[in-house]
Amino acid sequence: MTDKYVVGVDFGTLSGRALVVRVRDGAELGTAVTAYRHGVIDRTLPASGAALPPDWALQDPEDYLDVLRAAVPAAVADAGVDPGDVVGIATDFTACTVLPALADGTPLCREPEYADRPHAYPKLWKHHAAQAQADRINALAHERDEPWIGRYGGRVSAEWEFAKGLQLLEEDPEIYSATARFIEAADWIVWRLTGAESRNVCTAGYKGIHQDGVRPDREYLAALNPGFADFVAKLDHPLSPLGARAGGLTAEAARWTGLRPGIAVAVGNVDAHVTAPAAQAVADGRMLAVMGTSTCHVMNGDRLAEVPGMCGVVDGGIVSGSWGYEAGQSGVGDIFAWFVDSSLPASYTERAAALGLDPHEYLTELAARQRVGEHGLIALDWHSGNRSVLVDHDLSGLIAGLTLATAPEDVYRALLEATAFGTRVIIDAFESAGVPVRELIVAGGLLKNALLMQIYADVTRLPLSVLDSEQGPALGSAIHAAVAAGAYPDVRTASEAMGRVRRAAYLPDPDRAAAYDALYAEYRLLHDHFGRGGNDVLHRLRRIRNEARKEGTA
Repeated sequence: MTDKYVVGVDFGTLSGRALVVRVRDGAELGTAVTAYRHGVIDRTLPASGAALPPDWALQDPEDYLDVLRAAVPAAVADAGVDPGDVVGIATDFTACTVLPALADGTPLCREPEYADRPHAYPKLWKHHAAQAQADRINALAHERDEPWIGRYGGRVSAEWEFAKGLQLLEEDPEIYSATARFIEAADWIVWRLTGAESRNVCTAGYKGIHQDGVRPDREYLAALNPGFADFVAKLDHPLSPLGARAGGLTAEAARWTGLRPGIAVAVGNVDAHVTAPAAQAVADGRMLAVMGTSTCHVMNGDRLAEVPGMCGVVDGGIVSGSWGYEAGQSGVGDIFAWFVDSSLPASYTERAAALGLDPHEYLTELAARQRVGEHGLIALDWHSGNRSVLVDHDLSGLIAGLTLATAPEDVYRALLEATAFGTRVIIDAFESAGVPVRELIVAGGLLKNALLMQIYADVTRLPLSVLDSEQGPALGSAIHAAVAAGAYPDVRTASEAMGRVRRAAYLPDPDRAAAYDALYAEYRLLHDHFGRGGNDVLHRLRRIRNEARKEGTA
């Protein structure tokens, strides 16, 4: 029989990647990447040149379509397969990346009269300017004892649909009124591929406060703002399980991608959640950490529990038949990049170049020579706020212990360790809630850093497995495409055949783990002091900064 193939498309923060995969065994045959022309829009709006306020992060949806037009046909060509043998396509997206659209799915930013309005554009997951709205959503939910708030660890994030929607209403009510559909980019791209709107259970549950078949009621929403009472109508649509067929590829999308019209298009998904089957991390107790610019932690469990500070627990949120848990860290790779871009002396860059290394590789080599605790530093990994367990994006990073003898590699290692400590806080929260974590599996670009992986194993005291693929989300999407095309009965079965993982690639060292226990205790003291109300200086500094920036743009 002729081999059949599927295409997985991973829409990231800065680019989109297409991957061609063989259905019978998950072999990765061809790939291509298309960078977003506009990248992350966080300083000025390209259409007008107007400055954006602090903590904004937008995108242009045309960049997403460019990925379909360029990366998909290029990946098929790279694979050397007949496009006629491709039987399905599936996509995944960052979340919560959400956009306002007309009833036919046209993004409002594509309408000429709205092109200069920032709120008409997709708000990227890292758009954190809705923290004030999130605070009100949380306070009112606790005041009214809303039944859903516990499913989100007690706090809804500023990154999610309701906070961003409320910000839209209160800052640009005209755009809010024109918004017929407020839709995750994960669902919007499937709409463009199939010609019909669909909504997936994953984003609806984790980012859209959909629990037990309902969303927050009109009375609650009106109490937040009378004009917000109709918000759910902009979201509501029947939800489809992950791996289901959303529809067939339209003739227009077939011309973009070079694929056959009518092939299966899978229901939309989220980059972290879709990676779990790729890493064979769908069994209970296997926590997958998708580590890149940020980290998303996902894990299946056989029962419902409420874990303080988690991002959510959703029935079927990762695979059907299990409760899917999610937590996360808002900044990880972004923090390492910030340090190299902003604080590395030229002499280090020159030495790295002389050795044929990039600055990250050079700093890692230097940091790897140190004993645990040798640098005398503790850092808080909140440079992009805290997603779990504090759920507070007004927090900021901190480094304690600096002296005139502190070297760049000291700070770099302290930042690596800080992100590992942040993951341990999350694991501790799950364990305390009676949801055991037996194994940590890592996917994403950061798994290439062996020192970082060993630090995570030592800090968490868990065996650390790694996804045996450089294309985790795209491979996961391809697995869902195979299920949507009918090649496998369900995602679990497809994962066993097409996923790949190296078990116990890193094991904790008892001596280093003990040394890290002492440092972790110090991290927790700082974490709770600055994050749980011991001292609100980080919030005060954020307010001072924002006021100064507003005055500067007035």
